[in-house]
Amino acid sequence: MLAVELDGDAVRAKSGSMVAYDGRMTFKKLTGGGEGLRGMVTRRLTGEQLSVMEVKGHGTCWFADRATEINLVRLTGDRLHVESGNLLVTEAGLRTGTTFTGLRGASQGGGLFTTTVEGHGQAAIMSEGPAVALRVSDRHPLTVDPGAYVAHQGNVRQSFQSGVTFRTFLGEGGGEAFQIRFEGEGLVYVQPSERTTFAGEV
Repeated sequence: MLAVELDGDAVRAKSGSMVAYDGRMTFKKLTGGGEGLRGMVTRRLTGEQLSVMEVKGHGTCWFADRATEINLVRLTGDRLHVESGNLLVTEAGLRTGTTFTGLRGASQGGGLFTTTVEGHGQAAIMSEGPAVALRVSDRHPLTVDPGAYVAHQGNVRQSFQSGVTFRTFLGEGGGEAFQIRFEGEGLVYVQPSERTTFAGEV
């Protein structure tokens, strides 16, 4: 559960994620994931759905979603890539959008696009179990199972690779038919639980 103290300012939160509040609060549904009409059209075209509300007032508001773990990510002008279903709350000054992610999106059955959050402030992302932030560098690339991926930030490049071998078809493989490879400089957030993905069923 995430407690947010407001003093006349606002946050954007996943619709329906408010579980309690004290003080005076107003709740307003935002169009197109908070990106207006253009954002609504873009998200319909890309299939990356994001339903958010603006919460504004004085007091404390508590947010949660299905008892998932909540992880705070601080942005200092950089960009966070996160699946829309994993985004809980953002400070009002942060901008959201959509970006093309290539084959990684297809591997999860969630389309070829993902949600971006950028600017200065904090974002709260959700994970099944406590997420771990793993550092990626030019000397140390990282390979992640698509079902465990939550988000990434920094100057990171991603590619989709197959781990299918002859042993996989004989039933002797490790069960990880597809992976995401990250290279560059940044952080990748992974969860200790694997969602059911297209890759996981191959």
